[in-house]
Amino acid sequence: MAILNSVSNSVVLITGGSKGIGFATAKEALRSGASKVIIVARQSLDLQNATKELIKMAKTPDQVVAIVADLSKVEGPAVVLDALSQQGIKVDFFINNAGFTKPATIYEATFADFQTTINVNLYAPFLLIQGLLKQSHPLNTIVNIASTAGINGRAGWATYSASKAALIAFSESLKEDLHASGINVVCLSPGRCATDLRKILAPNENPSDIMQPSHVAKIIMVYLSDLGRLIDSNNTVVRL
Repeated sequence: MAILNSVSNSVVLITGGSKGIGFATAKEALRSGASKVIIVARQSLDLQNATKELIKMAKTPDQVVAIVADLSKVEGPAVVLDALSQQGIKVDFFINNAGFTKPATIYEATFADFQTTINVNLYAPFLLIQGLLKQSHPLNTIVNIASTAGINGRAGWATYSASKAALIAFSESLKEDLHASGINVVCLSPGRCATDLRKILAPNENPSDIMQPSHVAKIIMVYLSDLGRLIDSNNTVVRL
């Protein structure tokens, strides 16, 4: 068994890949020898800049693919799946990292915002994973990025915590569903991490005092390795 070498010459798909944990993971995948890294995000300057930086790191420009898709929309996952099909790309590793939140108390939260949170944090992972399976992608490992907020609810975070708790439960069932197929399912729940999403949840926090996206990215790479298959857990907490 080639320990820590699974990503080499493989195709890695990452949602929310324009910044934060997703972007850090894309860079780690390129450093680990991935033959192709696909990042998914909404159209933005962040996506443009991330794509340019990744192409500079890559051996050839076609090693990096950016797919523009809004996963807050029900049709968002279909856009991703169609792009993969049209470009003849088959995915080996899928990191479901895109996330959304709009903190509010139960008095202030709107159904529309709750629906957007569920669309991005739960429905999109379900539709993307199901679509990849139906398209017969040679999936080795699926990593769902949940949150410690899905383990312990917090005031003002009800919709976000609910969506991440559901993702944790979904991952546990998915792990059992796909075990016989040889597809490994990993659920990671980062604690406080210096991402744009964290700035929304805790605007007064000093980002330099907490875990960085690069730390989580390195943990993800361990789970994408052959060594990662030796770690048996339903939900792994990652915190500084």
